[in-house]
Amino acid sequence: MKNSTATFKTAKLNGEKLTMLTAYDYSTAKLVDESGINGILVGDSVGMVCLGYKDTLSVTMEDMIHHTRAVSRGAKNALVVADMPFMSYQTSVYDAVKNAGRLIKEGEAQAVKLEGGAAVCEQIEAIVKAQIPVMGHVGLTPQSVNIFGGFKVQGKTQDAAKQLIEDAKKIEKAGAFAIVFECVPAKVAELITKEIFIPTIGIGAGAGCDGQILVYQDMLGMFSDFTPKFIKRYANIGDVMKVAFKEYIKEVQEGVFPSKEHCFKIDEETLKKLY
Repeated sequence: MKNSTATFKTAKLNGEKLTMLTAYDYSTAKLVDESGINGILVGDSVGMVCLGYKDTLSVTMEDMIHHTRAVSRGAKNALVVADMPFMSYQTSVYDAVKNAGRLIKEGEAQAVKLEGGAAVCEQIEAIVKAQIPVMGHVGLTPQSVNIFGGFKVQGKTQDAAKQLIEDAKKIEKAGAFAIVFECVPAKVAELITKEIFIPTIGIGAGAGCDGQILVYQDMLGMFSDFTPKFIKRYANIGDVMKVAFKEYIKEVQEGVFPSKEHCFKIDEETLKKLY
């Protein structure tokens, strides 16, 4: 059955945990989708794990539309959520609605995600009024890395924790169907989860959230530039890939590959006529 924003709401009501992973291309989206995941996020993390950018700030709308469209082709059952990249919604409410619409129309996403708290609630409300589902994102918001002074845990002080609670409630009131909590103390995320009626999706925010999300390259050991504390390695696919690549190189150099079973034949009489 196709997952939707209603699926997320029902899961929260029934106390069922939601699962999300990132994906950035058709093949991966198809594999993730077939595993039974609830939602796929086409994150602006594509800039770092796929495109080699130093952060997410350089990701463009064209980047997001391109990758979201590919994911949408592969995901038949998961809810596809697309990140709105840096400066695609901060500049004005008009820009926010227009760019959210592009991700839905051109990228074929079913929802969009915005980073920020009370400061973006006007944009969230306008996008929702345009009949586009919105997922919020508070805590460590990577697009604000220059303000935070790096990738740091958020909500550790009393004032900061209160601000997170206020932001979450305002995002809910603005009409978001769910909120991502990133790098937030587990107890704070659990407290907020109990106080709001929309699902919370954690990444580095403890098990008290209504669901979890990870970047798939992190959980599979495919991205080694850095490894966040909250990552659990479920497999070391990166090492398996390198072993396979090296074996391929070795066999080509030694003339082992391709062998006869990998080659196409031609009739000998036809071949003689070519000389």
